Amino acid sequence: MLIGIDWGGTKIEGIAMTPEGQQIARLRADTPRHDYDGCLAVIADLVAKLEAEAGGTGTLGIGIPGSLEPKSRLGKGASSTWLLGRPVEADLRRVLGREIRVENDADCLAASEAVDGAGAGFNVVFAVILGTGAGAGIAVGGRAHHGPNNSAGEWGHNPLPMPNLTELPGTPCYCGKHGCMETWVSGRAFRADYLRHAPADIDPETVTSPGIIEAMRQGDRLSGLIWQRYVDRVARGLSLVVNALDPDIFVMGGGMSNVEELYLDLPTVLARYTFSTVFHTPIRRAVHGDSSGVRGAAWLWR
Repeated sequence: MLIGIDWGGTKIEGIAMTPEGQQIARLRADTPRHDYDGCLAVIADLVAKLEAEAGGTGTLGIGIPGSLEPKSRLGKGASSTWLLGRPVEADLRRVLGREIRVENDADCLAASEAVDGAGAGFNVVFAVILGTGAGAGIAVGGRAHHGPNNSAGEWGHNPLPMPNLTELPGTPCYCGKHGCMETWVSGRAFRADYLRHAPADIDPETVTSPGIIEAMRQGDRLSGLIWQRYVDRVARGLSLVVNALDPDIFVMGGGMSNVEELYLDLPTVLARYTFSTVFHTPIRRAVHGDSSGVRGAAWLWR
């Protein structure tokens, strides 16, 4: 049996699968934000419940919202900042009492979709997360690619390409820089961009990304303009990936990937920014949706 845990910023999800990828059990819990020890306890509890429900033990892979420094194995580059500098791998082994494999959550998404999802049959898969944060993972030949710095696919912390004057220097990012892609194309950034231009009397608590999308579909001009600008920024960011890597497919995950218009609008805009005069790369939604990351974590032992 294969067990996977997706340690996300808002929820922690677990799955138990057969070696062929058939789901046996699946559970989730809210993430105790800014509570590192609380997160470890939730993960241990989920694993125990999964194995009890499945009636056996299994290998255990864990996807985290960041990565591990290759030598010290301390947490780095984590949007869940309470992982930074922590001995994440060692602490997980301690509370779980077994051998584990730990990888970046976007790498788990890429591996999952490359094995039996939207990227199956493609050699180089670039998997993009457009959710609470923004990032990416790369799979080559069905396996996650990391690089010597364990930083492959850190697309969310590249600067927005070709910024105009209104986009400089950009919003501060938790990583210490300004104008990272994550600050422009995450779901939170999409909502924040709308609020910057919304009427002064609007209650921010009532504004959600799905609500903005629905207003766009109903013909609201501001919502439409915000969406067009969002797509343009995603396109600029991905154009550099095409120029440098030219992956065989883009697989999109995260909440913003569920917007149907993304797959209609993005290819044409992206083609305007690439160096190549042609752009034929397929852009597809993750087949396994919100389960891609947790399935990819389970596949770490395959």
